[in-house]
Order: sequence, then C-alpha cells, then structure tokens
Amino acid sequence: MICKKEFFPLKLKLMPEKFLIKGGNKLSGEVEISGSKNEAGPILAATLLTEKDCEIENLPLVSDILNEIEILKRMGAKIEWLGPKKIKINTSFVDPKKIPVDLFEKMRISVLFLGPLLARFKRIKIPHPGGDKIGLRPITTHLEAFKEFGIRVETENNFYYFERPKNLKAKRVVLREFSVTATENLMMFASLIPEKTKIEIAATEPHVQNLGKFLKLLGVKIEGLGTHDLLIEGRKKLKGTKFKISPDPIEVGTFLIAFALTQGKGRIKNVKPEDLVFFLEKMKDIGVRFEIKKEKILVEKSNHFRATKIQVLPHPGFPTDLQPQTSVLLTQAEGKSLIHEPLYENRFQYLHELKKMGADVEITDPHRALIFGKTPLFGSKLNSSDIRSGAALVLASLIAKGSSVVEGIEQIDRGYEKFEKKLEKLGAQIERISA
Repeated sequence: MICKKEFFPLKLKLMPEKFLIKGGNKLSGEVEISGSKNEAGPILAATLLTEKDCEIENLPLVSDILNEIEILKRMGAKIEWLGPKKIKINTSFVDPKKIPVDLFEKMRISVLFLGPLLARFKRIKIPHPGGDKIGLRPITTHLEAFKEFGIRVETENNFYYFERPKNLKAKRVVLREFSVTATENLMMFASLIPEKTKIEIAATEPHVQNLGKFLKLLGVKIEGLGTHDLLIEGRKKLKGTKFKISPDPIEVGTFLIAFALTQGKGRIKNVKPEDLVFFLEKMKDIGVRFEIKKEKILVEKSNHFRATKIQVLPHPGFPTDLQPQTSVLLTQAEGKSLIHEPLYENRFQYLHELKKMGADVEITDPHRALIFGKTPLFGSKLNSSDIRSGAALVLASLIAKGSSVVEGIEQIDRGYEKFEKKLEKLGAQIERISA
C-alpha cells in the first residue's frame, strides 16, 4: 500500500475508553458536519467493481470506515491518502481469500462486500458480518435475492459460501423488504452484468441514491433512482472516477437536537436539508426553533417542547438512526409521547439507561414505548449498546444534573467523527478518558 504519512488518519484506539460529562452547559457556536458513514460504506465497496483508479473525498474518519479501508488493503487494494479525508484506491489485484475475519465480523457494513465480490469472482467465502446490537438483522433478504440469479449459497462454521452459475443472467428481483444494504448489494452486483436487471421494493435512502450516482460515473446505466423500482444495465468493464461523500444527515439531526436540548443556539454547517425533510418537519412540530439557509441550519433557543408521536419508517419517513436522540428530546417535552420502532426489536435498550437518569419511560412492547415529560435528568453511569443509542446517552448527559459516565464509546466512534471534540468546541464539558 502506498501511504502518505502526513495524511494518514490516527490509528484506532485499542484500549477501552469512556466519556466523562458534566451537564448544564448551553451549546453555542458553529459545527461542521462530516461525511456520511452510511454513504461512504457502499461507495468504498463499489470500488471493487472496477480495475481503474477511484478517488473518494470527504471520507468520515470513523472506525467503521477506517476498518473497511483496512479490509480492502488486506485483500490487496492499493490505497494512497491524498489528503486528510481523501484516498485514491485501485482494487485490480484484490483476493477475497485474504478477507481479515476479525475486522469483517466487527461491522454490519461488511455485508456490502458481498455484491461487488460476487460480481467479480465465481466463488467467495465470507464470515458473518457484525454491527449494532439492536435486534435480529439477518441477511436473508440478500441471500434470497442472490439465489434468484442462480447463485448457490451454503453456510457452515459461521461462514457463508457462494458460487455463481456458469452463465450469469440478469433477472427481475423483488426484495422481501425495503432493505438498504440488500438494495445496495444488488445494485453493485448487477453493475457487471451487461443486461438489464430490475430491482423492485428497492430502498430510496439518500445514500442509496448516491451509490447509484457513483455507479453511473463508473459507466453503469441506472433508471429509477429515488423510486422503489430500479432498472440497472451493467457493463463488462467499468471506468474509474472521482466522488465526494455527502454530509451525514444523521449527524446533522444529532447536533440539531443537542442545541435544542441545551437551550443553545448556533449554526450547523455542511448540510443537505433535502435529506431530512420529514425529520425537520417533526422537529418543528416538537418546538425546535431553527431556520434553513442553503447548506446551513441556524438554530435558535428553544424554550418549550411538545409531546408527539414518532413512527420510524423507511425513507422518506422518520429515520431509525435519529429515533434514540429524539426520544431524549421528548423527555423534556410536556405530555405523553409515543415512539413506534417497527424495524428493530432491541432498539430500545438505551431507554433503560434513560430510566436510570430519571426519565419516565414505559416500554409497552419491543417496538413501542411511551415517554412522559417533562422530567429532569440526573447524572449516572451509562452504557452504549450501539452507535445511535450511545449518541443519545451523550445528549442526555449534556442536560443531566451532575456528572455522567458513558461507557462503550467505541460504538459511538464507529459512526461519529470526533464527537466529543465537536461538542467541546460548542461549550460542552465532555472528556474522553481511559475506561
């Protein structure tokens, strides 16, 4: 691997760490949003489809993305850092037999290697992907879709084995659900089939659409981006390209809630408001005061929050990755709020942590919870079970009376770049310390 040392990101932390947070400070100032992890993941995986150089910029320096780059490197990809968040990558000589099992099993994002590797290689073997502990997340939708193409799938000793048929043909595939990663995998897989593949019940999230834009730059013909029906006509050989990762809409929402919770005011820079239309409208309903100015959100002091109903739905509905942070906000709203999370049955683990802080919460079933407000929160010892729940507990700690310790912050580091540094710059009292 070619590597310019002056640009190479800091190595990932090996020792457990935690956040020490003292609540009570109002946030103020400007925060700049990093690149989207959910977009960078499939874009990096898609570089496996071409033997030409690709340049990817505005990469978020979060552990999931750095681990993904390391997996590509260990498989044989040539990677050159052109800047702090920009790489040149060539995957001509990758070998899927060299997949590092330890890294692959850490991340749910690893499943995105499946589509492009199957597009290039007749036989592959991959470990089971890891990720957040938010419920059952089988890859059945992926497997059933690939079987439609005649691909043989077997599982043994925590590994999946795949074998393509001799004559691979394009197909019409109807997904079992609006699965983001299954949609992305099929889009990449179909990109090297020089016929028209149709994907129905496709996901429409912004990062799915941007993966489509990247594939089109490589030379793939795609119709229907932003709809639930995609028509993809691949090529035997694809080009190289340059691509800039979009700002992370989940980080935008997280910092908007952080300002509102602390009764602070400030600016959120590097924003694509069109990626958060439903969420932003719901924030207005709750009472969060803000104004959108092109690629910025100007946040005003919010004094009163109203209870509401949140139902998580596929895009363009309310995003599951902003549900935990919004639930923290609703502990400070007057009245009874209902949270309906139909996607993941363990997404509510963080609510038990909020109850330790004094929140009045009733989990009625694995997919529904009631939040009664307004209730004061008190500092406590907390544990992050996943990326977004960890961020939610940090937000709760910012308004809690006294000090809180948030453990398991390696989960937060998977999806948020320099989270505590950005909060500290806005006036939060937060410190990263050894566990």
